[in-house]
Amino acid sequence: MADYTPTSDTGVSFYWRPGCPFCMSLERSLNKAGVPLDKRNIWDDPDAAAFVRSVADGNETVPTIAVGSTFMVNPSGKQVIKAMAEQTPHLLP
Repeated sequence: MADYTPTSDTGVSFYWRPGCPFCMSLERSLNKAGVPLDKRNIWDDPDAAAFVRSVADGNETVPTIAVGSTFMVNPSGKQVIKAMAEQTPHLLP
């Protein structure tokens, strides 16, 4: 994986793909909560897809979230916000 940054300075890394209903649902929840997202489309970004496979048992399961050193596959909005409170409180709204 080239130049992977777990969480950007501007948001939580949100790995997704077009047409994924779980991605759309989580994105709506996080947007409603005011969580800044650094979206990475795994179909357009081979490094993003490789990262997702590395934390999802070789699968390209999305949504996958990176918050600091915490990686979550198909988390709830509450799980993401809890991880942010622990890892990146400066990004909380």
